[in-house]
Amino acid sequence: MRPLFKIGVLFCFFLALAGITGYLTLRLIVRSEDVVVVPDLVGKDVVYALEILTDLGLNIKVSGFEYRADIPKNYVAYQEPGPGAEVKKDRDVRIEVSKGPQTVVAPNLVGMDVREANIIMEENGLARGVVSKSYSEQHMSGEVIGQAPTPGRMLKRGVAVDLLVSLGRRPVTFKMPYLDGLAPEDAILILERSQLTLGQIRSVRKNDLPKDVVVEQEPRSGYPVVSGSLVNFTVNRSEKGLLLDKGLYLFRHRVSHGFLKKHIRLRINAFGMLYDLYDVFVSPGKIIWTLLPHDPEVTFFFYEDWELTLSHSFASASDSKILPLPDLETGPL
Repeated sequence: MRPLFKIGVLFCFFLALAGITGYLTLRLIVRSEDVVVVPDLVGKDVVYALEILTDLGLNIKVSGFEYRADIPKNYVAYQEPGPGAEVKKDRDVRIEVSKGPQTVVAPNLVGMDVREANIIMEENGLARGVVSKSYSEQHMSGEVIGQAPTPGRMLKRGVAVDLLVSLGRRPVTFKMPYLDGLAPEDAILILERSQLTLGQIRSVRKNDLPKDVVVEQEPRSGYPVVSGSLVNFTVNRSEKGLLLDKGLYLFRHRVSHGFLKKHIRLRINAFGMLYDLYDVFVSPGKIIWTLLPHDPEVTFFFYEDWELTLSHSFASASDSKILPLPDLETGPL
């Protein structure tokens, strides 16, 4: 009986050992599938670190930013857990991101458009300071004339940079021309020669005033104006009021509304020659006025943002009247 008892004890011992060994082996296999080794992320690009941790089944969490002269901007400066640590999948790895050196060389902004200069300052961690404006003969309107601090100086990030921005050339001041009593086309030509901008042309019908001439103007004649000033005038229309004298037609168009400037082109085919009367960017809602030769050999094409919206030949007009598209305002006084 005693040998049988010993054999039974040994048999139970081996069964227990086999069970423990299998359990430990199975747990080791399962554990090896859930545990990963954290890679070294310091000095790596943030996007690259995100891709590596995602492939390993780990999450990335940005815990802060710090200035580091030895690590480029947007690279990992610190990580927790550190490289080589074993963690389970779906755990967070916290990182701190470098903001680059705390100092930066002041960029040269002179000659740039002020909007481009603001973008460059933001990219370098510099703040926008005071913006002053002045007339300049060398710089176009909107260009940076000067800056403080000057280019090349070492600055701490966050320092404000003051800008001096050009208003363009100083406008020439002169007296407003006398337009009363002139035919509309003559008044428009005088405005163009004086570098004045035509605003609105209003019309009235008064029997006690001369017909088809300017009877009111704003600003009044003799008032000081500068080049580019807006001028409005009123014409006393006759009953016909379809065509201007001297074979000219007055074209009027209001630019469609929006947020951005529109590219406007008025192309004319006259007497075998093709040329552009208008080819500019115009603010939304602005009214365009221009004179066209009223002749059977004349065809004009109107483009808005490079799309043809109107084409017309005077040879096809019935009784000298223009048939505009619904979305355009065209026609004579």
